[in-house]
Amino acid sequence: MNTSQTEVSSTNSSIFKLSPFKTLSPEQSALKEKVIRFCREHVRAGSPALFVIRGRAGTGKSVVLSAVFNEIQHLSRSGAPDDPVSHTDNRLIVNHAEMFKLYRELSEDLPDVRKKDIDRPTPFINRLDRNHQTADIVLIDEAHLLLTKRDSYNRFNQENQLLEIIRRSRVVILVFDDRQVLKMKSYWNEAALQRFIAQYPCEEYRLTRQFRIHAEPDVSEWISGFVHKKLLPLPKKQRFDFRIFEDAGEMYHLIKEKNSACGLSRMIATYDYPYKLDGQDHFIHEKNFTLRWDRSKPNERKPWAERPESIDEVGSVYTIQGFDLNFAGVILGPSVVYDESCDQIAIDTKKYEDQAAFTRRDDVPHPEAVKEQIILNSINVLLTRGMRGLYIYAGNPELRKRLATL
Repeated sequence: MNTSQTEVSSTNSSIFKLSPFKTLSPEQSALKEKVIRFCREHVRAGSPALFVIRGRAGTGKSVVLSAVFNEIQHLSRSGAPDDPVSHTDNRLIVNHAEMFKLYRELSEDLPDVRKKDIDRPTPFINRLDRNHQTADIVLIDEAHLLLTKRDSYNRFNQENQLLEIIRRSRVVILVFDDRQVLKMKSYWNEAALQRFIAQYPCEEYRLTRQFRIHAEPDVSEWISGFVHKKLLPLPKKQRFDFRIFEDAGEMYHLIKEKNSACGLSRMIATYDYPYKLDGQDHFIHEKNFTLRWDRSKPNERKPWAERPESIDEVGSVYTIQGFDLNFAGVILGPSVVYDESCDQIAIDTKKYEDQAAFTRRDDVPHPEAVKEQIILNSINVLLTRGMRGLYIYAGNPELRKRLATL
């Protein structure tokens, strides 16, 4: 295939991060071939088969999925007629509005991928039901965002989106990270997933190498410690720019400087400040800092971080999940506090403004622990966005003071 006309050239673009023509690592390339071989082996079988790709944020899960889907669609539409994947009906599903836009935009540059090949979970399920169809190969990015309970608001009337997708597919390839579950209605844990996938022929693979954060291992170790409520010594000075701020306004000023110099630098925050989808602007107020939350623009083609006006906004975990930034300025809001008695992070779930994330469900044991984990997961997502730098400001005075002494 001639890639010269299709490769996205801008390395400072969200599309480039997903381009199937990016050079994969040897491990990623081997995984791609392993998944395609799995598809060939199972696509003509009578029962569904699953391939689970695991990995923490930044380990390259989505770029592997994008490369696999592009190759599968090439084999389906332009490959050898005797290939098992030839003339198969395949879909890539993503339950994230910003990522959905990105994949559909990317499809415009791929000769064997169509916009209609990119789908959302509930429309996919309902359309196949109406047409009495079964898909051949279905790839799911961010499968940890799939609903695990009925949700009439999203017009999902069954109990588990992954189960319903599997029932309508021959092969399902899914990307999963239980540390990125952000809502009770999408609650998964490792034990639940293992019980679920044990029902089907299944292979699993875990990616471990960090590709997003261009830093020494001590940076990832510090972030991992933090989201496990531990306060570790600050990473050593290095090319990756890691800083703690006592003034949110000062941090924002530096983010604007970085954005002017290299682009893709934004302010993001925990969902600890009031926000409503009412067409009005809602603001985050901190020390020497007032900035509006990101404006909801479902019809906007470009992802949030690539819109010029978003430098004057603060993104939420829902805005930025799945995306890369060059420099991330993270505001930890009032729900993230300091427990002096054991010198560690604590979470006050009552101060978390996204109470819709905590919608009650009777089948989840220890709901308070799950609420805390959801907030810690959101912090994990925010702290792992920056490729070249991470800046942190804590709204809680005690935590801000303690971070300054690390």
